[in-house]
Amino acid sequence: MFKFKKFATLATAAAMCFAFASCGPAQSGGGLIKVGIINNDPNESGYRTANDKDMKNTFTKENGFDASFAYSLKNDEQINHAQKFIQDEVDYLLLSAADTAGWDSVLKDAKEAGVKVILFDRTIDADASLYEASIVSDMDKEGQTAVDWLKGQNLAKYEVIHLQGVMGSAAQKGRSGALDAAVSELGWTMVAQQTAEWNAEKAQQIVQSVIDSGKSFNVIYAENDDMAKGAVAALDKANISHGVGKDVVVMGFDCNKWALEELLKKNWNYDGQCNPFQASYIKDIIDKLEKGESIGEKVVVMDEKGFDAATITQEDVDKYGI
Repeated sequence: MFKFKKFATLATAAAMCFAFASCGPAQSGGGLIKVGIINNDPNESGYRTANDKDMKNTFTKENGFDASFAYSLKNDEQINHAQKFIQDEVDYLLLSAADTAGWDSVLKDAKEAGVKVILFDRTIDADASLYEASIVSDMDKEGQTAVDWLKGQNLAKYEVIHLQGVMGSAAQKGRSGALDAAVSELGWTMVAQQTAEWNAEKAQQIVQSVIDSGKSFNVIYAENDDMAKGAVAALDKANISHGVGKDVVVMGFDCNKWALEELLKKNWNYDGQCNPFQASYIKDIIDKLEKGESIGEKVVVMDEKGFDAATITQEDVDKYGI
């Protein structure tokens, strides 16, 4: 490596430093902030595609970041990605966990290595001292808002096909929990309850199986829009009507624009919002941490709502559709 000799003046040293671009590491405070981002598969859903795009558009070199991305729907694979990012000496580890459990050990390793952890999208079951902040959706509230809406429909009977997301994820737990409680407390009938892993084709197969069995049902409670789409494909194939004033109530989550358009056309009944645009919140927190400032609230909950086909407008579709 080139080593500087003794310089006659500080000005000469500064000029040489500039010429060889070798003064100061590319890290926090001196250049690019090194960030490792662990997310779920961007092809998982429209929500995840929007979330991943938001992260990539924010954590750019132009904005002062050297960002690396890793993806998996499996917790063990995500943990392996986290361990590699720690070994690579990232400054920040940004995490959307596939499962809420199993993160304590690797987050302790991160803390010992001086890597700051920020959660996004999903919570985890770990001590809050192991991460700097959590920018998340309130999945329990999302589920409860949807179930409260369903209760308010005052159906003569409640016979539900429940299409679950990836089991163990915060989204699945929150959206399932409220429905499970309603079924138990109100005596609703759970005709089928099965994971379709956020996938439209798997959801279609599950609903088709119920149709083939001859079981009666009048509610599709799908934990994301893609699974609701798959369920509707099965209903259409069997010539079963769905939507406002029809035989089957259709419910989804995420508020993809195409899904909200289905509400507008009265083909679906309800869609619960899950806000994917968290990157700017995370960047603000990193900016404050870099300056040694207080970040304020450790947990930031995204503002979200539910949409009813009876009241949704084109303005809602344009404003909230992802």
